[in-house]
Amino acid sequence: MRIALYPGTFDPITLGHVDIIRRAAILVDRLVIGVAINRDKGPLFSLEERVAMIEAEAEALSAETGTEIVAHPFENLLINAAHDVGAQIIVRGLRAVTDFEYEFQMVGMNRALDNSVETVFLMADANHQAIASKLVKEIARLDGDVTKFVPPAVKQALLAKLS
Repeated sequence: MRIALYPGTFDPITLGHVDIIRRAAILVDRLVIGVAINRDKGPLFSLEERVAMIEAEAEALSAETGTEIVAHPFENLLINAAHDVGAQIIVRGLRAVTDFEYEFQMVGMNRALDNSVETVFLMADANHQAIASKLVKEIARLDGDVTKFVPPAVKQALLAKLS
C-alpha cells in the first residue's frame, strides 16, 4: 500500500491545498494530511478547527478520487510523523521558486534523517499559485472577498472567527 503524508499548518485550508490533495490522492492508496501543531506560528484556528475543516474537505475528495484521505495532527519531526503514519512518501506543494529553496533544504535534512522516505513535489495549479493562508487571513480581516481562495465552508469559518 502506497501511503503519503502531506504536511502543513492549514490555517486555514485553501483551494491551493485542496488542489494538491486532489492530485496527490490519485498517486497513492492512502493520503494522510499532517496537520502541524506549530505553536510558534500562532494559528488563527485551533488544531481541532483545522482538523475539522480538513476532514470535511477530505470526505468529498475521498469520494471523488476513491483514495482514503485522513487528517493526522503532529508535533514532531516531519520524518518521524511520516514513520508514525507509515508513509513512504512526503508530498509538498510548490507555488514559486522561493518555495523551492526552502523545500530543497528540507528534503536534504529529511534524507539525512531517513533516506527511505521520498519527497514528491507537486506544482500548484496556475489558478492557485498566489494563494497563501497568511494572505487569505489578511484579506478576510480587511473585509475582502476570499471566495476565490477557500472552500465555502472555510470562508464561513473565517468570517465567523473574525467577526
